[in-house]
Amino acid sequence: MKSIKTFVAVIVLATSFGSFAAQSVTATDTTLAGAEAKIAAQAQQAGASSYQITEAYTGNQVHMTAELSK
Repeated sequence: MKSIKTFVAVIVLATSFGSFAAQSVTATDTTLAGAEAKIAAQAQQAGASSYQITEAYTGNQVHMTAELSK
């Protein structure tokens, strides 16, 4: 019986932490400011409380990736 309660507790905790997982978004623009503005718009649309840019690189355009936090 104790092992069943432990198993259920682990499942409940695992599923509750899944709701806090960060969502990743990307944007492409000709400037860093433009790409970040697109990331900010996506964050606002998703209802995120904040975002953290995890990657940005340039070539012919700027490509940016960020993780959203709720």
